Amino acid sequence: MLHQYGPLWLWDRQDAGAPAPSAFGLSVSPCPITNPLDVFRYGHTMAAMARAATTSDAFNAIAEPQRRDILALLRAGEWPVTDLAHELGMSQPQASKHLRVLREVGLVRVREAGKQRLYGLDARGLRPVHEWVGGFERFWNESFDRLDTYVQDLKRQEE
Repeated sequence: MLHQYGPLWLWDRQDAGAPAPSAFGLSVSPCPITNPLDVFRYGHTMAAMARAATTSDAFNAIAEPQRRDILALLRAGEWPVTDLAHELGMSQPQASKHLRVLREVGLVRVREAGKQRLYGLDARGLRPVHEWVGGFERFWNESFDRLDTYVQDLKRQEE
């Protein structure tokens, strides 16, 4: 089936066996795109690659789930990149790119140990995140306190 998205016409692969429409006597071959909105055929290969943070702050760095996983492992101590990559099921280049981003924003420190580079957590870089999340912690604590008061009032009314 042919779909129009603005000025773009895409042939959906689901109907690849159907005769392709023709325009001006020219045959149009089916487009090998499974998702009509995905005009980048090789986008799936880029999805697994680590992206650099758009700004150098901890919020963007920890937006990636893999980076949060790395930070969780580093809480236990220093790790070489190969062990981190193996533990998280990613390639060494992927882990290195994630570690570079974390190092650039001050969440990870690195030290040389012979031929290896050991990466460790530098939690001081998480202070802005902790302070921001702290406001929500107070909100939820106050909400639960109000809920507790409400439940206690209901129990007293039933008695």
